[in-house]
Amino acid sequence: MLPTNTFTLQYDLWSASPQPLINEANEMSLIFTQDDWNIYSFHINSTVTSRYATTVITSRVANRMNESKEIEFHVRIPKNAFITKFRMLIDGQMYDGTVKAKEQAEQQYAEAVSRGQSAGLVSSVGRTLEEFKTSVTMAAHKKVTFELTYEELLKRTLGKYELQIHARPMQPVKDFKVDVHIHENAGISFIEYNGKLATNALANAITKTQTDKQAWVYFYPTEDQQKTCDGCEKHGMNGDLVIVYDVNRDLPLGHIMTSNGYFVHHFAPSSLPRIPKNVVFVIDQSGSMQGRKIQQTKIALAHILNDLAEDDFFGLISFDSSISPWKRELVRASSANLDSAKTFAANINARGATDINMAVLKGATMLNAHPREGSASILILLTDGDPTTGCVTNLKTIQSNVKKAIANKFPLYCLGFGFDVDFDFLKTLSLQNNGVARRIYEDSDADLQLKGFYEEVATPLLTDVTMIYMGGSNLTQTNFTQYYNGSEIVVAGQITDNDIHTFIPEVGTRRLTFSEPNSTVEPTQNVTDSLIQRVWAFLTVKQLLEKEKEALELSLKYSFVTPLTSMVVTKPPGEKMDVLHKPKEGEGLQAVSPVSRIPSQHGYSGYDISPRGGRPLQQIFLHMTMIWLYYRSPDICCPHHRGPDWCSPPLCRPQQSMVETS
Repeated sequence: MLPTNTFTLQYDLWSASPQPLINEANEMSLIFTQDDWNIYSFHINSTVTSRYATTVITSRVANRMNESKEIEFHVRIPKNAFITKFRMLIDGQMYDGTVKAKEQAEQQYAEAVSRGQSAGLVSSVGRTLEEFKTSVTMAAHKKVTFELTYEELLKRTLGKYELQIHARPMQPVKDFKVDVHIHENAGISFIEYNGKLATNALANAITKTQTDKQAWVYFYPTEDQQKTCDGCEKHGMNGDLVIVYDVNRDLPLGHIMTSNGYFVHHFAPSSLPRIPKNVVFVIDQSGSMQGRKIQQTKIALAHILNDLAEDDFFGLISFDSSISPWKRELVRASSANLDSAKTFAANINARGATDINMAVLKGATMLNAHPREGSASILILLTDGDPTTGCVTNLKTIQSNVKKAIANKFPLYCLGFGFDVDFDFLKTLSLQNNGVARRIYEDSDADLQLKGFYEEVATPLLTDVTMIYMGGSNLTQTNFTQYYNGSEIVVAGQITDNDIHTFIPEVGTRRLTFSEPNSTVEPTQNVTDSLIQRVWAFLTVKQLLEKEKEALELSLKYSFVTPLTSMVVTKPPGEKMDVLHKPKEGEGLQAVSPVSRIPSQHGYSGYDISPRGGRPLQQIFLHMTMIWLYYRSPDICCPHHRGPDWCSPPLCRPQQSMVETS
């Protein structure tokens, strides 16, 4: 079995298909030339109702050959989404995938493997997408229709919602359409679009119309446009169309929808004064941060310090095997203090091991020693590695120590730098302390990623937010340590006995109370009975994934493909069976073909894979940070390896590829 944080790409460099391309985001795409089968229709239809998006991708393919061909279907969907349906229409027969508990699906898959069959994939691709991939063998001159449905609750960040649609049919398509319909009962305040597909060359292929509560975006590029747009050429479309919008916020209590005994409450009050904050940055300066990581961290810190307001208090701690606080306690963000802090940050140098326990506890101690009425405290940890030194290196012990030190007084945000960081550890550490973990991708814009995350939490507006629902039950999360400008709190639940007249919502915070005592919540018009129920299920599954039994039951009931479930793709008799899994954050493509371990050479290790070209291919794990694909061939080489079996640097060709997993 491959290590958890690696993936295998199966292709060769000696055949015409497939060929790898590296796009602007250093993301690898497999681009195929289909001379033998034709995608004659490719439609993406996305409907957003009250921030809940249901997207259906339909691809119709014809085998133009006089013999049977394996037809592939692979598309990319947002990581935050759950696949809810997949089916194929072949010769008038519909084959529906079924969502099952992962263990049950894997048992079924194991039985299929024993019969010589293989599996499909749902795998992480880049920062925001996952790739769904499956295939079916089609008889000569036959057609197949693939249909994939996924659902997601759009998250409000920095004052806007984003609906990301990735179009990648891998060839120009005669009937290519993207249809987006948005319906918001609260009213749409603005809507726009951007992304790689929103270029001048494709401007006349996109149309947008809007009324008070509805908006439509259509993207209908011609075949010629699909060939001539930037980055398209003969392979057709390969990019994102991102719809950006926000809604009106006229009611202090927010927007509440009810239907069929369920409710969902969107709370995002506007025009509130900002709250001064107390923030401590805990920065990893261990040896693994050397080079671009530490340089980008310094750049980001300089920008972040410039954004602090004069009534904010802050502290800096750098750490390796020991901790180095800039000051013993928090200080006001005055000009003199900021200049001193920038000098301290500029002189941080990577060295030593990683004592996360001591560093985070020191940050918590500094915040606990500086309570201020009417302020919001925030602890931010940036690290690229695991705890390797100090009195405590056991992960569960560190989590216990940190939770005890913070004691629900303020959130801890963990930023994991690079793909090889123990992201599950950081995620648990954050969730146990009312924060979130964010992966910072090791790329040229890492400093902008750091700054972008800080902007999300830079302006707290409310603290100790409690969502109260008299006459409500089976609620999702109702307590939030802080509410930030541009974000949104979403709570869903059931209305006891479906009695809307006894259902009374209220929001309490440390400073304010939001309520509408003289108004009655009314049933929401223009939504399907199941929509709000599915929003409740989606939120509940997301929040209960740590409590596997409850999350599993809901995932099965609403057919969500989650880390606890898999979809068994039903195919015609005799076809190979596909079992589709949703990867956890940090997992890459899961290899499904047999691999064999390569003995360690020169300090590296890897796996032998047999590509279609018949030549041995090696996947090498280099310093656990990058994956290099080496081809044992006289005309391809690796730029950083020397050895008798490999060629010299001047002979390197473009086929040599580097992939950074996420």
